[in-house]
Amino acid sequence: MKDEYDFSKGERGKFYNPDAKLNIPIYLEPDVAEFIRKYAEKKNVATESLVNELLRKNIKVIQSVL
Repeated sequence: MKDEYDFSKGERGKFYNPDAKLNIPIYLEPDVAEFIRKYAEKKNVATESLVNELLRKNIKVIQSVL
């Protein structure tokens, strides 16, 4: 690594995109991941689709009591 770097020709904000969407990774505990994996196989759907489906149902339940 150099002691100093020359940024005199750099362009501020060149790659900045204010409309960029960030997908945050969510890490499941091993027992939950295993259950989801087996249940997704049983339903013959992708694990991502199953997790989204389950979360949407929970959102509706939570919203119904608020």
